[in-house]
Amino acid sequence: MSSNRRNFLKTVESISLLGGCAEVEGAPDPFFKDPAPFVQHGTANLESKLENQESFLTPVDQFFVRNHDVSLDILVDNYHLTVEGNAIETPLSLSFEDLRAMPNRTVFSYLEFGGNQRAFFGSLLGQIATGTQWKRGAVGMAEWTGVPLPEVLQAAGIRDSAVSVQLIGMDQGAPEGGFRLPLPLNKAMDPDTLLVLRMNGSPLPKDHGAPVRALVPEWVGSSNAKWLGRIEVSDTQIWSRNNTTSYVLIGDDYPPEGQANGQVANKQSIKSTLALPWPAALRSGVHRIYGYAYSPDGPIMQVRWSDDGGSTWNDATLLEPRMRYGWTRFELDWNAAPGPHTIITSAVDAPGIEQPDTIPHNEKGYRFNMRLPHPIQVVR
Repeated sequence: MSSNRRNFLKTVESISLLGGCAEVEGAPDPFFKDPAPFVQHGTANLESKLENQESFLTPVDQFFVRNHDVSLDILVDNYHLTVEGNAIETPLSLSFEDLRAMPNRTVFSYLEFGGNQRAFFGSLLGQIATGTQWKRGAVGMAEWTGVPLPEVLQAAGIRDSAVSVQLIGMDQGAPEGGFRLPLPLNKAMDPDTLLVLRMNGSPLPKDHGAPVRALVPEWVGSSNAKWLGRIEVSDTQIWSRNNTTSYVLIGDDYPPEGQANGQVANKQSIKSTLALPWPAALRSGVHRIYGYAYSPDGPIMQVRWSDDGGSTWNDATLLEPRMRYGWTRFELDWNAAPGPHTIITSAVDAPGIEQPDTIPHNEKGYRFNMRLPHPIQVVR
């Protein structure tokens, strides 16, 4: 499968570089889901429209897609997961049925691409970050069911000397011939770090990493490897492209760590956003406006909002459920007068961390989380 789909992507990219556009006759689509409800970035990425969502869990057909290759079609019967490395006693090759037979766990967690809201570095701060200019829709909320990663590592006899656990995807068109990003041992051994088999109660969809993907709650989407095919466990720190030059905060405010060019973008940041188009258009009168707030240190305890540039603030109403790794829906009633307006929201999480007024720039635009002034035009 994948060679045809990869060839399709390379053909489209080549055409794009030449400044043209064309249809590739007989080529498969880069996605299995319908891209129509999304904002499509390039040939492999779909940004959700939060204004279309009406529930706590994001329906699969509205869940964003961030790929480094086209989505893969991997047969369950042919699937095997390899667990190996110099910090493993007994290397394993596990079939899908082997994984299904192991103890499983369900975690409700939001998942967010590290570059979500990257576009606002340019539009709000005047410092454009490199990369695809995602706005607010590279985030979704799901119920994830699978095998805790510690169960698999213990079955393989993980050694006391283990330091780093690298998850490697089967997306051969991705950099390094399979997207990969290492986790520190403590995060890999967290019981909520899963090898996911099911999403929202159904088998994991192909666009989201089927048959098996990782879920690493609290951490940026790149840590949550899709189409997982190999796990490498090492007694030394593993450095790869994705924690040295990519998925790294690079800038004056981010001194380098280890072999990285800056600080590795692992843990997410607290955010809030309105579930309205950007910019929004409303008729005058009273409106009930909904939004989403989330934090790696959740749950969210408060969302404040202002329609006068931050001079005065009101509390939004927080809706249930409110979960450790879940986003929190909120609502506010706003009396909209004709003319241009902005509504700013600011979330506060359980440890008392609140969104900042501004944030320092980083070259690749990761973890943007300043308070967003949402533009709204009100007409009579």
